[in-house]
Amino acid sequence: MSKSIKFFAMAGILLTVAACAGTQQEEEFVYIEPEPISVEPVYTGKYK
Repeated sequence: MSKSIKFFAMAGILLTVAACAGTQQEEEFVYIEPEPISVEPVYTGKYK
């Protein structure tokens, strides 16, 4: 291959790696407290 093709290929690879490395950010974690579990009503009889 010619030197210019090798140069442009290497430049493209370096630019791609540099662009990908610059976009990495630390992930942000959001903690959500679960809602309290409610107790279902208990059947106590027909007229109670």
